Amino acid sequence: MINNSVIKNYNYNGVVVLRNIINIKWITLLKRGVRKNFQNPSKYKCVYEQNNKKELFYDDYCNWNKIVEYKNFIFNSGISNIAKELMQTKKVNLFHEHVLVKEIGSKKRTPWHQDQSYYCVNGKDNCSFWIPLDKVSKNSSPEFVIGSNKWNKKFLPTKFFGNAYEQKDGEFQHIPNIEKNRKNYDIKNWKMNIGDAVAFNFSTVHGAPENKSNNRRRAFSVRFTGDDATYVKRKGEMSPPFPKIKLKTGQALDSKTFPVLISS
Repeated sequence: MINNSVIKNYNYNGVVVLRNIINIKWITLLKRGVRKNFQNPSKYKCVYEQNNKKELFYDDYCNWNKIVEYKNFIFNSGISNIAKELMQTKKVNLFHEHVLVKEIGSKKRTPWHQDQSYYCVNGKDNCSFWIPLDKVSKNSSPEFVIGSNKWNKKFLPTKFFGNAYEQKDGEFQHIPNIEKNRKNYDIKNWKMNIGDAVAFNFSTVHGAPENKSNNRRRAFSVRFTGDDATYVKRKGEMSPPFPKIKLKTGQALDSKTFPVLISS
């Protein structure tokens, strides 16, 4: 059970840190899955930084249906129940998983961005977990703009290479220069241990510094949607692209791609 104050904090601030919420056996399982993932990455793997051909910052996503360790965690660890409590919904769908790695020596920031602008989903009932598989120092931990989930703004997606996606939807605007105006925002991050997680809303603006620690920074993210989530076909590029999806704008996500994990 999640404390009511944590639930209120999540829904008001758009982000909350959850301490010692994931059993070490699941972390061990996810580490094995990540190793398998990058031994045989999908077509979606992207390398954002390298030095002398050594990959320093890279990611991959949408592999839960072929990597049994990911699927086992998502379906059996209870993480979807935590999402249900935080979202305060009756239904929970899996949206997708995403693995991000910053190796020792990575000097590239993850730019400030808002996840929902990339996604084929509308609605406020959603929850993303950022789960570190290594200890993360505060100066290498993701940063979140508190309350940005309440701004009711949609920002142009930013590629991790630093350029905005090409978008034709008039509802999207350029994200403000948060990094140069940090004093104007309530920005928080946390030192994190194995077993901790950060939960945040798809609309919460966030970014991450370079890896300044002496550890790798492997993170497993898993994303869920709730009662009000519907599919939307956005103009321009979406990420993930989900090329095989046959849903129409306005339909519930319920499908093989976005399976219902909880319905009560």
